[in-house]
Amino acid sequence: MSGGLYSTESREFDKTLDLTQLKPYGDTMNDGKTQLSFTLPVSASDEATEAAKQLMKKMGFENPQVVFFKELAPGFTFFNCYGNSVHAVDYTVIHVPKVTSTKMDMQETDDFIKENIGRKIVVIGASTGTDAHTVGIDAIMNMKGYAGHYGLERYEMFDALNMGSQVLNEDFIAKAIELKADVLLVSQTVTQKDVHIKNLIELVELLEAEGMRDKVILVCGGPRLSHELAKELGYDAGFGMNAYADDVASYIASEMANRIKHKD
Repeated sequence: MSGGLYSTESREFDKTLDLTQLKPYGDTMNDGKTQLSFTLPVSASDEATEAAKQLMKKMGFENPQVVFFKELAPGFTFFNCYGNSVHAVDYTVIHVPKVTSTKMDMQETDDFIKENIGRKIVVIGASTGTDAHTVGIDAIMNMKGYAGHYGLERYEMFDALNMGSQVLNEDFIAKAIELKADVLLVSQTVTQKDVHIKNLIELVELLEAEGMRDKVILVCGGPRLSHELAKELGYDAGFGMNAYADDVASYIASEMANRIKHKD
């Protein structure tokens, strides 16, 4: 496709975009095309397929189509569906709270800590409670990091300890006291029945009981977490999907320097 043709088509295409009435995009702008999957607790049948379509209509989808279904186990059927959303949102008024620190690479962060803090920052991290997943905390803490983003263990100015998974909140706090940790990082992947919320709240309450909450920078992260939710739960910051070690390291360094400045 030539550059001129592409530019002309793009201009015509964009004329139909109204950010105050934002809808999913599939084949053409504003068509609302959406792919949706779910499981119904019934056996695969024509009636089950019709139930899936009717549910999609009640969810606000026109022209519901079941394009694939499979009985996963007796009495449970998985559906893959398409439909056109009738709903829209005003994108122009949406504001999502975010961590606002300037992102720095590893060398920049180390230099910033040397200049503004003057010592290594002690950080401990863990997947706490019953959560056995370590991929999140490993991506942030381990020396090799993830996707080319080195973990905190590789930073010169971080003294980082990864405690792994299924760490009790009490043991996490005990280690923080032993090491005189500046920062606690909590990774939560398991979210069934909001167990991650309960676990995160428990940690805050235990820290408050120990008189430690205001003495540490408390950060949580995971695929179902956001900065807004983290703040609501009593944390200083939260990192969700597509966050890397340098995002977390930059925030920690900036926040600690800011606290030292205001303390002085």
